[in-house]
Amino acid sequence: MSSFNHHKYRPATTIAMPNRRWPNQTITQAPIWASVDLRDGNQALLEPMSVAQKRKMWALLVKVGFKQIEIGFPAASQPDYDFVRWLIENDQIPDDVTIQVLVQAREPLIKRTFESLKGVKRAIVHLYNSTSKVQREHVFGLDREGTTALAVKGAEWIAAEARTHPESDWYYEYSPESFTNTEMDYAVEICDAVIDVWQPTTERKVIINLPATVEVATPNVFADQVEYFSTHIKQREAITISVHTHNDRGGAVAAAEMALLAGADRVEGTLLGNGERTGNMDIVTLAMNLYSQGIDPQLDLTNPDEIIQVVTECTDIPIHPRHPWIGELVYTAFSGSHQDAIRKCLHRQKAGEPWEVAYLPIDPEDLGRNYQEVIRVNSQSGKGGVAFVMERDYGLQLPRWLQVELAQLVQLKSEQVSGEIDGATIYQIFVDHFVHQNDPVGLRGYTLENRDGDIDTIELRIDDHGVEKRVTGEGEGALTALINGWQHHSGTQVNVIDYSEHALSEGTEAMAAAYVLLNVDGRRVAGAALDQDSVGASLKAVLSALNRVAERVERAA
Repeated sequence: MSSFNHHKYRPATTIAMPNRRWPNQTITQAPIWASVDLRDGNQALLEPMSVAQKRKMWALLVKVGFKQIEIGFPAASQPDYDFVRWLIENDQIPDDVTIQVLVQAREPLIKRTFESLKGVKRAIVHLYNSTSKVQREHVFGLDREGTTALAVKGAEWIAAEARTHPESDWYYEYSPESFTNTEMDYAVEICDAVIDVWQPTTERKVIINLPATVEVATPNVFADQVEYFSTHIKQREAITISVHTHNDRGGAVAAAEMALLAGADRVEGTLLGNGERTGNMDIVTLAMNLYSQGIDPQLDLTNPDEIIQVVTECTDIPIHPRHPWIGELVYTAFSGSHQDAIRKCLHRQKAGEPWEVAYLPIDPEDLGRNYQEVIRVNSQSGKGGVAFVMERDYGLQLPRWLQVELAQLVQLKSEQVSGEIDGATIYQIFVDHFVHQNDPVGLRGYTLENRDGDIDTIELRIDDHGVEKRVTGEGEGALTALINGWQHHSGTQVNVIDYSEHALSEGTEAMAAAYVLLNVDGRRVAGAALDQDSVGASLKAVLSALNRVAERVERAA
């Protein structure tokens, strides 16, 4: 039998919840955020952070706006102990920030923890012990009563130590580790026992943290567990329910969101999701999820590049280019249909109106990104992306028929180089194929006169393979006059199918752009030109198209 054998696993235990309420709830405000980057995140690193890296990470967390930060396990790690002392002795903790430290239910460790916190203004002491059936029976050899006694004793030791340090403001947190694999009635029972020791009030709440230490089921199962706990725990009004989800199944963010629907008040996690195994809950992702729904996340995420830089420097873990919300390629569209939709929506989007742009759930500028990154062109791109780049980078508003033809040329070039095509290359393709600046037939100059307000007479000086020739014609407008004159001069049938022009922004060498689609002796051909004025641009665009016809005839011969 193959070693890949699903029969050795059993589905997670679910709860009978016929009247569950969380599916009908809506998140309307941000939770209390608690960063565990410096504890859970740090302990998951191949090489734990140096002192310098911890200080840099601490500064970032404070700058982003975290008000509760778990900084380590000072009783189990000398570097953690030293870092706690550095924060306190050097007055590095802002008045509105509360540090949090983790400790097991062992008296020597609890005493050491309070020793590390001497002189702190305010702190959360976070007690935990494992409560799941497999941990109780296979790891610790305890039954329910023995496990509860251990938690209660730990809570008593913490309360006693806190009383010996009245100069500090103490808050308590308890985690039934492996909550998701613990029988729910027992999870409530052991937490009630700890709460009875600490005697919280509505003014001074206790934090009960429910960790998905290992993610074992779908996020909806976790939501059921949180709702069950929230509706069965005693003194609910005196408790802050916190969740700490892991990403073993890839659902940490979804589980935390559903837990908020189910009654959770607080969320622990890390920036960008670093943590044990597949990681902790990514606070940036969850906070941006809220932001995209019109909810203030209460965190400053306006400079994600700084967050990425500091986190990657401190963890030595690179960020994926498709990381939710802040990855390098998140606001980049290569697909032609996506590019076209984004371009059209951006044209319609007005300042001050609700954001409604296809494929962009938020405005990239909110995160310091710009539209240079939104649309990039490769072999999968279409006319919309090409048109967007040409307008964005060069102010050229290509008509649809020119977009289509140019996109085909760009796609061919992209396939040849097997990669992305930048704006400068797209522009050069446009110039080489449609503008024809060095064509064998070019415009040396022209004279335009208007007669009786209706008829224009034009005389062009044409450079035809190095020989100057004169072409004259009449018609309503310079373009018609040129077409009539050219037909007489060359004996070819020329019809204008479409024409457009527009001014270019001030400061550019050319001031006008013109695009023309002709039918020349049954052949459709496009031409374009850039010039100091619209008349010159229109004349040169026609000549560019005529030169393209001549090229095709020569190639065919």
